[in-house]
Amino acid sequence: MGGCFSKPKPGSCRPTVELKIEVVLPEKERGKEELLAGGKGSPRAYQGNGTARHFHADERLPAPHPYPSAQDCVEAAVCHVKDLENGQMREVELGWGKVLLVKDNGEFHALGHKCPHYGAPLVKGVLSRGRVRCPWHGACFNISTGDLEDFPGLDSLHKFQVKIEKEKVYVRASKQALQLQRRTKVMAKCISPSAGHSSSTNVLIVGAGAAGLVCAETLRQEGFSDRIVLCTLDRHLPYDRPKLSKSLDAQPEQLALRPKEFFRAYGIEVLTEAQVVTVDVRNKKVVFKDGFKLEYSKLLLAPGSSPKTLSCKGKEVENVFTIRTPEDANRVVRLARGRNAVVVGAGFLGMEVAAYLTEKAHSVSVVELEETPFRRFLGERVGRALMKMFENNRVKFYMQTEVSELRAQEGKLKEVVLKSSKVVRADVCVVGIGAVPATGFLRQSSINLDSRGFIPVNKMMQTNVPGVFAAGDAVTFPLAWRNNRKVNIPHWQMAHAQGRVAAQNMLAQEAEISTVPYLWTAMFGKSLRYAGYGEGFDDVIIQGDLEELKFVAFYTKGDEVIAVASMNYDPIVSKVAEVLASGRAIRKREVETGDMSWLTGKGS
Repeated sequence: MGGCFSKPKPGSCRPTVELKIEVVLPEKERGKEELLAGGKGSPRAYQGNGTARHFHADERLPAPHPYPSAQDCVEAAVCHVKDLENGQMREVELGWGKVLLVKDNGEFHALGHKCPHYGAPLVKGVLSRGRVRCPWHGACFNISTGDLEDFPGLDSLHKFQVKIEKEKVYVRASKQALQLQRRTKVMAKCISPSAGHSSSTNVLIVGAGAAGLVCAETLRQEGFSDRIVLCTLDRHLPYDRPKLSKSLDAQPEQLALRPKEFFRAYGIEVLTEAQVVTVDVRNKKVVFKDGFKLEYSKLLLAPGSSPKTLSCKGKEVENVFTIRTPEDANRVVRLARGRNAVVVGAGFLGMEVAAYLTEKAHSVSVVELEETPFRRFLGERVGRALMKMFENNRVKFYMQTEVSELRAQEGKLKEVVLKSSKVVRADVCVVGIGAVPATGFLRQSSINLDSRGFIPVNKMMQTNVPGVFAAGDAVTFPLAWRNNRKVNIPHWQMAHAQGRVAAQNMLAQEAEISTVPYLWTAMFGKSLRYAGYGEGFDDVIIQGDLEELKFVAFYTKGDEVIAVASMNYDPIVSKVAEVLASGRAIRKREVETGDMSWLTGKGS
């Protein structure tokens, strides 16, 4: 392959696809394989204007040698066998690195000590049912293999050798693995010789967010070696979208979930700035905005959502933004520096943006229809405590009102007029008032949409059309531990999990979605964590000190705890998530007493 090539002309016949069979070794043997493909395939990134970008043959992923020599390893006694009780974890020094040592059912396990997602110390997490759950964002790792079992994040932990001699626990690890602190699972490579040239693909994924990327990676991890095409409206390869509103200055390369060499190495083709306008399920074909047609065998729909915009007078003035891309976020910061910023909407996106801008802007104002921020999600009391934190950081709130007009001077925003008749000075405005599923392109297809435009799927992420799956923010699905209630959960972690389940069922593995929802937000250097599904809660039981922002809030419906939120109370949210994941119900009376010893995770 390699070199430039043009895409097939619209309507042209697709060339014959030559198929080859690749023998996939069992997981134990596959682990010995080098991570890097030796081939020089050059997957393109198809642009909306018809040009092609392709990767250079000399771009390589770093691949650790499968058989490290003695000088590449470090081995040492890290503790006495009686130093750890069953169910305990300890961070131990090994050479110039650290290792997480776990004792479970009398056996010792040694793993990477940091969560590959954002680097959380796993020793402060929760050990349960043969896995350790991250204290920050809830990712789960199998202690026997180091494999990632629940999300967020893409990579697994390194697993190190353990031996017991003369009552001492010895750990042996490669120096490189100690430094890397993350392990990308062994993946198959694309061996279809027509990849990149043909107008057909085995798997087409519409949307390159967390759901789309995890689906593609899972297919490769499971040994799938045929063509995968991932298409996105974005101009960038898949990136960490939740970071946009938390770190508006971040550049696309800092947000990238995988480097471009990764996609080349594993033959995952990414078509950027590619808009699907029609899905023809009868002929298994999609049509792009520029007329390009692509046939598929299996289809994943993960288009995400589109932000709602203001419909008031003056909505067309300049310097009014929704935060959808890195370019949006970067422009907001540039325009806000030393000037007046207004944020419309006091949900997660709006409040994260407001928090970030306080150190950049001259003034930051928040406009919200509810009485307090986060009211529907976190309740009145928690919302008010967070609002006070913002007010202490110079944020001005205009509550129980909305925007009636955006006024401009020479075409650029100058004032935001509220229905309460107040006028707020504004040089830049960020709108965070919710989103709608980006499923308009499916309305003429036979794929079912509900009245709000969401794609209903079953537990296997299947739509009503065989061979068509859906995942991410645009779906409703049965939430197992809430009696299979059909819900939409637009969380980053949930999109990961759904992408994996969709991939497994493309391969006929009959997997079902069962993850407990987990989300987080960060404002003024403080993190709030949340697990469960709290819609319809009728009471909030708070333990700790709301004023000090050191608390845990249990959301109950009837006699049952359905969600939990906390600040400065780790690892309580991960512990609750683990209890809910085990299938056990938590009763209201258990959390009313204030005795939370039943939830305390072990770690030292």
